[in-house]
Amino acid sequence: MISVAVLAYAWPAARVAPRDLPVGIVGTSAASQGVVEGLAHGRPGAFDFRLYPDVASARTAVRERDVYGAFAVTSGSLTVLESTAASPTVAQLLDATGTRLAARASAAAARAAAAREGAARDSSAHAKPAHGKPPHAESARAGTASAGSGKDGKDGKVGSDGASGKPAPVEVRTVDVVRISADDPRGAVFSSSLLPMTICSIVIALVVALALRLRPVVRALTLVVVSAAAALGVYLVAQGWLGALPHDPLATWAALALTILAISATTAGMITLVGSGGLGPCAALMVFVGNPFSGSTSAPELLPTAVREIGQWLPPGAGASLVRGTAYFDGNGSAGHVAVLALWSVLGLAAVLFGHHTYPLARRPVPGEGATAGPDGPAPGTAAPRQPSPAEDGSSAPVRAGTHAHARHAAGA
Repeated sequence: MISVAVLAYAWPAARVAPRDLPVGIVGTSAASQGVVEGLAHGRPGAFDFRLYPDVASARTAVRERDVYGAFAVTSGSLTVLESTAASPTVAQLLDATGTRLAARASAAAARAAAAREGAARDSSAHAKPAHGKPPHAESARAGTASAGSGKDGKDGKVGSDGASGKPAPVEVRTVDVVRISADDPRGAVFSSSLLPMTICSIVIALVVALALRLRPVVRALTLVVVSAAAALGVYLVAQGWLGALPHDPLATWAALALTILAISATTAGMITLVGSGGLGPCAALMVFVGNPFSGSTSAPELLPTAVREIGQWLPPGAGASLVRGTAYFDGNGSAGHVAVLALWSVLGLAAVLFGHHTYPLARRPVPGEGATAGPDGPAPGTAAPRQPSPAEDGSSAPVRAGTHAHARHAAGA
């Protein structure tokens, strides 16, 4: 059991890598196509490219959670659009990718410039002398003119490196479109709060489901109210104290409440249907599958494909994505996560309302209640009636078998 639990948490973390990570490419120029080809050949299957006509469109796509970031290539510069609020891990990945692309572009430009210089030297060496002057004189004069043009910066070339004529390195510029809270720059508060919230949701379900004196409707209402109250407590700690959920407090509180309700209602429904035996499988599903498969510490697109799909269909994964969307992105891209959480909540509450598992404790009689005698004896939980003695009812004492004859005669007398 311990080995399985460690494997469930360690294996997805050890396989973190981009898989169909949605990123944008600005423009359709040759430089933009070079970026696409470089990324596709460097990491096949790592990125899912979306083309945008301008930087403004790419920024809007990042805010609407269509992409995690974008690359905008211009003459001599590369702009990386990213969002640390969407995922600090992905933002670091895009930064490193942009640096590699810029270095590759600079190296390609240097090779092209060297090839042009070599071709120019070859053509000068094979040129015929003009007006009887040696070729080296023409070459020296041309070189002097070229150096002077580079010195005053009026040679008309973009990205050249002064008198040397070498292209300048491609400059990388990073723009954080949606910035994470300054109080939680690494997203540690956000990711570390998911596991205790899941465990406490299961505890809520256990207490409510085993409260045998509550009617089903009261149990369902109790789950809703307690989930809302617990979500308020989580929000007060995460934002009021730690500042990790900075925007749209009402929507964020509702997202936390729906996440807790989905986990607790599902667990309580399983207990209602199959008894206490339903607690173990449901808790294992939420804690050992839902949490490590959620992608809350990195991003769902950085996990293996099967892990990502499973995690986003479970309440912990859908809840983490929903809370991130409400806290930073005005709820953009959250419709699917709301649908998943609502489905789990409805199914769990339906099981609580209409499940009819009979607990052993429910069959135990309560002393002093329902003390009516049945046809075969006294009612359960009541004392048996005292039989009168022979002296009290005037009857003769029963004679045991095998008693001696004179003893029987004395008894008859």
